[in-house]
Amino acid sequence: MLCTAALLLAACASTPPAPRYGAQSRPAGTPMADPSNGLEEVSIQAMSLVGTPYRYGGNTPDSGFDCSGLVRYVVLRAANVNLPRTTEAMGERGVSLERSQVASGDLVFFNTTGRANSHVGIYVGQNRFVHAPSTGGTVRLEDMSKSYWASRYNGARRVATGVSQPPVFPSSPAPAPVAPQAPVDDDPIAAFANR
Repeated sequence: MLCTAALLLAACASTPPAPRYGAQSRPAGTPMADPSNGLEEVSIQAMSLVGTPYRYGGNTPDSGFDCSGLVRYVVLRAANVNLPRTTEAMGERGVSLERSQVASGDLVFFNTTGRANSHVGIYVGQNRFVHAPSTGGTVRLEDMSKSYWASRYNGARRVATGVSQPPVFPSSPAPAPVAPQAPVDDDPIAAFANR
């Protein structure tokens, strides 16, 4: 038994094996790369607007949003990036991404009218995006794997690379403090999706 304990202690103190199959190790203390690093505020801001009424040409929470109005409003406030007003023009900004590169805070584009980039939303992770869908609807969280969206997916773009100091908007009243609440679920995105 004493011998077994000594072997276990020796195993715990040994150096971990080197990575295999061409894997590259990173120096100790180096953070892992996260493409959404600094863009979390874009997703948080977008999800906070779920339930806001849709209005064609709308570009504020008070007036309602259309898809490009929502995206422009969120990205300006959360990342201090001033985007054009139309989805077509937004589709020319930033960096084009492969589907596997899309991270929280990136813009996702869809062909919903027979023309490229006719609809836009904000990717928030877990294959979901926030968007302002259509007249009579509200801003909502949507699953991109649903056949309607999957068949109309047109691409994604990264228009913000990190959050700088947010702009100051003197006409906007300061939000009232909100008392912290205990999380209902470990998955906040799923909590929005189940509304």
